[in-house]
Amino acid sequence: MARVKKPKFQTPTGIHDILPEDYVYFQKVYKIAEDIAKFYGFKGIEVPVIECADLFSRGIGIDTDIIEKEMYILKTKGGDVLALRPEFTAGIVRAYNQHGLFSLPQPLKLFSKGALFRYEHPQSGRFRQFHQFNLEVFGEKKSVVDAQIIQIFFNILKELGLKNLVVELNSIGDSQCRPYYKKILIKYLKSKESSLCPDCRRRLKKNPLRVLDCKEEKCQKIVSQAPQIIDHLCDECHNHFKEVLEFLDELEIPYNLNPYLVRGLDYYTKTVFEIYEYEDNNEEKEKSNSLVGGGRFDRLVKLLGGKDIPACGGATGIERVVNLVKTKAKFSQPMLPKVFLAQLGSLAKRKSLQIFEEFRKAKIPIGEAFSKDSLKAQLRIANRLGADYILILGQREVIEGEIIIKKMDTGKQETVKLDKLIEEMKKKIKNK
Repeated sequence: MARVKKPKFQTPTGIHDILPEDYVYFQKVYKIAEDIAKFYGFKGIEVPVIECADLFSRGIGIDTDIIEKEMYILKTKGGDVLALRPEFTAGIVRAYNQHGLFSLPQPLKLFSKGALFRYEHPQSGRFRQFHQFNLEVFGEKKSVVDAQIIQIFFNILKELGLKNLVVELNSIGDSQCRPYYKKILIKYLKSKESSLCPDCRRRLKKNPLRVLDCKEEKCQKIVSQAPQIIDHLCDECHNHFKEVLEFLDELEIPYNLNPYLVRGLDYYTKTVFEIYEYEDNNEEKEKSNSLVGGGRFDRLVKLLGGKDIPACGGATGIERVVNLVKTKAKFSQPMLPKVFLAQLGSLAKRKSLQIFEEFRKAKIPIGEAFSKDSLKAQLRIANRLGADYILILGQREVIEGEIIIKKMDTGKQETVKLDKLIEEMKKKIKNK
């Protein structure tokens, strides 16, 4: 058997195309997410794909894996150091500060969507170019905002047909209580340092909270016995987290407390959360990759040069959601046109372009095959589309200002004036 030669040019490793059969799922996820976000008062914002690299290193944290290993950095001819955005929030905060959005009525609710870039090992659910839908709320420190962000993402996933959803959440405190917890954690981890993976030994010196997020089995065993930050929260953080849980109870949103959930970004304070879908598999519950992640980031606006303004947000990974949705719900492709315009001859082809535009303005879906000259070939395409009516336009019809309407199931034909065509087709489609 002859080997099939690969095309010369292919997508780079970890980068993927969104082909037509998947495109409909991406658009459906975006539409449902946007519709629900707008219902809750969110407005859209779009920020550049490329930003100053320092924006992310300051915002996300210079010792995080994203900054150390995963950010795509480039240097311009003018010497500027730029980066492809690895996440949305830092760029949204930059826009919030730069354009004085703090002067608008607060809280300000914003949603964003699009592609992000991280240089990480490609695997199931992880790509080097991926897409997210983001929510951010600025100017409100009350716990009800945390709960509402969780509620909105929970509703988006439910609307998409996902079930068995559960929220995992934790509080990682703030500048009042976290430093003391770090001391306790470092003391414990140093006693186990020789058993930690190389990455965690490095994290222990630079960013000990990140050890709690390690996926290595030997590190997870050590983490499972580590002190829990929830036992060392100050009164303000404790009360805030308690209120978030009470709101989730009232909303009947299922959740699990995960005392070792910290998320991978330094800017988080107080509430952090992730949403999963659990599947029953051989009496064992397996959970999906995290579908949503987020939390509160009360220090970030000020850290990036703005005022001391509290904020909270979250993001859902579109590829991960689409992969799950495809197994549970079939979204229909756009409806095929019930009218098909066939043309014969150069004069009819020119006139057909004008007729096609009139159907567009009238919002009547219509098919065509302008690249085909043969009537037989055009009728074959009309049959494949399942058209109910064929409009046939030849040179004689153009000269006389007429067009033939053929009903496909009976073969019955009639001739109508071109200036009455739209009106006539509206009647036929409505009656059918």
